[in-house]
Amino acid sequence: MSNANIPSATAVENQAAAPIAKKIPHVIDLHGDTLVDNYHWMRKSTETGYDVDLMPHLIAENAHHDAYMSDTVALQDTLFAEMRARIKEADQSVPAKRGRYSYYSRTEEGKQYSKHCRRLNRPGSAEEIFLDVDQLAEGHKFFEIAAMAISPSGNFLAYTYDTKGFRQYTLVVKNLRTGEILPDTAERVTSIAWAADNKTIFYTTEDEVSKRADSLFVHKLRQKKHQLVYQEPDELFRLAVSKTRLGEMIYLSSESHTTSETSYIRADSPRDSFKLILPRQDEIRYSVDEDGRGNFYMVTNDGAKNFRLVKTPVADPNPHNWQEIVPHRENVLLDGCDLFANHLVVYEKDSGLDKVSIHDLANGGVHQVSFPEPAYVVSASANHEYGASDLRLSYASMVKPSSVLSYDMNTLAMTVLKTQEVPTYNPDLYESERIFATASDGTQIPMSIVYRKGMIKNGNNPLLLYAYGSYGYGMPTGFSANRVSLLDRSYIFVIAHIRGGNEMGEEWHEQGKMMQKMNTFTDYISCAEHLIAEKYTNSSLISGQGGSAGGLLMGAVANLRGTLFNSLIAEVPFVDVINTMLDETLPLTVGEFIEWGNPKIKEEYLYMRQYSPYENVEAKDYPALLVRSALYDSQVMYWEPAKFVARLRELKTDNNPLLFHILLEAGGHGGLSGRFDYLKEIAAVQAYLLKRAGIAN
Repeated sequence: MSNANIPSATAVENQAAAPIAKKIPHVIDLHGDTLVDNYHWMRKSTETGYDVDLMPHLIAENAHHDAYMSDTVALQDTLFAEMRARIKEADQSVPAKRGRYSYYSRTEEGKQYSKHCRRLNRPGSAEEIFLDVDQLAEGHKFFEIAAMAISPSGNFLAYTYDTKGFRQYTLVVKNLRTGEILPDTAERVTSIAWAADNKTIFYTTEDEVSKRADSLFVHKLRQKKHQLVYQEPDELFRLAVSKTRLGEMIYLSSESHTTSETSYIRADSPRDSFKLILPRQDEIRYSVDEDGRGNFYMVTNDGAKNFRLVKTPVADPNPHNWQEIVPHRENVLLDGCDLFANHLVVYEKDSGLDKVSIHDLANGGVHQVSFPEPAYVVSASANHEYGASDLRLSYASMVKPSSVLSYDMNTLAMTVLKTQEVPTYNPDLYESERIFATASDGTQIPMSIVYRKGMIKNGNNPLLLYAYGSYGYGMPTGFSANRVSLLDRSYIFVIAHIRGGNEMGEEWHEQGKMMQKMNTFTDYISCAEHLIAEKYTNSSLISGQGGSAGGLLMGAVANLRGTLFNSLIAEVPFVDVINTMLDETLPLTVGEFIEWGNPKIKEEYLYMRQYSPYENVEAKDYPALLVRSALYDSQVMYWEPAKFVARLRELKTDNNPLLFHILLEAGGHGGLSGRFDYLKEIAAVQAYLLKRAGIAN
C-alpha cells in the first residue's frame, strides 16, 4: 500500500468541529432484508484507490480528536515520562543456551528497538550482535521483526520484517560468519524452518489478496529456484512450517479454527515428500512432538473437548496405537506440552489458573510445580536444549513484574534468574483479587482486579473494565508497568474473563462464538453491573476498553447498554461484521466463518444482525466514545471504525464526545512499533480516561 496520495495535515483546515461524512447510499439486499450503507465509499478500491474525500475526512477526524485532547497535552507528557521512567532502558534478557552459543537480546538507553546477541559457551567469549534492529529500523517510522530462525550450525539467520504495519513480511537470510546478506529472499513469508544441512530452508507464504498462508516453498541457499512444495486449497485452512526442540523433523501444519492436520519429513532428508500423520477430520485438532525414541506425543481433542495427551509410534500413529498419557478432564484445559529427553512438561488451565506439571519419563513420576501466589500467569520461556533438565518459565501476576524462573526438573529446585526491573515501582503498594459476576443465564464469570492498596469500595472509584472474549483466547492476568499510572491516580483495573475466551476450557469458547456470541456481550455487561452493585465504582466513573474483537465487544455494548458506562474505548475495532464477512476477498473473512458465521446463510445472518455494531447504531444516547485505528491495519481494515464513527455521528442523540484517531503514515493492528513511540499512544489513551474521570493530573 502506498501513502503517496495522502495529503499533509496542512491541506485540511485544522477545525475542531466534528467532521460530518458525506452519504452515498450503497444498498445490499440479503435474505429479504435491505441494508443501506451510506459510508461504503470510505473503503479503498483496488481499481480507483481512495475516494477523493476520504483522506481529508480522516485528517479532520484526527484534528477533532486533537482539539478535544488539547487540554491534556501536559498530562500526556507527564504520563509518558512516568511510563518511560519505569523502563530500564539499558537491559538484557537472560541468556539461553542453544548449541555452541547462548542467545539473548538487549536494549540500549534512548534506543527504540533491540539488539539480538550471542556468545560462545566458553568463559571470556566476546559478544556477537547478529541482528541490530535499531540499525535496521533507521529511516522507518515503523519496523517489526516477525519470524527468526537460526540454522542448526548457528552460521545462518533467516528472519522476516515489515516496515508498514500491514504484517506483510520480507524474508532475509544473513551469513553470521561474514555478515553478508544473501540474495535469497522472498515476499509475504509467514513461517520458516531450516533443514539439517544448513543450506535448505522451508517457508510458507500468504496469498496476496486474502493474506491466508496457503503455500509451502523449499529453497536451497544461493540457488535461484524456490520450489513450491504444497498449496493448501481449502480457504478455511492456513499453513505453518516448524521444527521441534529435538530438531529431527520438520512439521507442516494446516489449521482452521476448529480442525487441523500435520505432515512431516526428517530434517536430514529435505528432498523427501511430506508424510501425513493423521488426515484431517472435521472438528478434530492435534499437535505433535517427537521424543527421539520412535514416538510422537500428540495433544488432541479427539474424544476430549478440553484435549488429552497420547503417545503413539511414528511408524503407525493411528488411534489404535494410542497410549494415553494425560486423560481428558471436564474442568481442566490441556494447553500444550514441552518434550525433553527425560521429562515431559504439561501446561494446563484449571478453573482459569495456569498450572505446570512435570512427568519424569524414566520413572513415570508426576508432580506439579508450586508457585508463590494464589493468582498468577506462567508460560514457557526460552527452552532450546532437548537434553536440558532445567525448565525455563516466565512468571508474573497483576502486582508482581515478570520473572524468568529456572526449575530443576530432577531436584525440584526453583531459581529466579531475573525479575523485570521496574524503576520507581513498589509492588507492596498494590493488591489484586479475583471475583465473579453472575451472567444473565446464571453462569459465573471470573474477573481479575488490581488496584492501589487503601481502595475503599464506596462506589466513587474510577474503573477501567478490559475484555476480549473471542477465538478461544484467554486474557492473561500478567503485569503491566504502564498500568501503574492509572492505579496511582485511584483507578481500578479489571479484566473480565467473559465467554468466547478459553479461561474455563473449550466450552467457554464455544459458548461465546457463532450462534452463542451474544453471551460475550451480555457477560461483559453483567460484569459491569456487578462492579457497580458491589460499589467498586459507579456508572459515571466506569469505562470499558477492548481491541480488535474486543473492539467489536465495545461496539456491541455501546448499542446494547452504552449508557451504563461513562466512556468506551474501541481500538482497531471489528465493528462492520456483516459487510466484512460478506466480502471473501478480505483478509481473515473465509477462515473466520466458523468463529462468527457466514451472513450468506440466512440463519447465521439473522443472528449476526442482532449484534453487528455498524448496523445496530440507532437514534439514541451513547456514552463518550474513543475509537482508534490505523490505515495500514491488515487485520481490521480502517474503514470499519471510520464508517462506524460516521454512522454514530449521523444518528446518536447525546452530546457526549465521539473521537476517532487513525494512524495515517505507519503502524498497524498493534499500533506503533518503537518502545517509546508506543508509550505515547498509551499515554494518550490514559489521558483520555483521566479527563473523562475528572482527574486533571
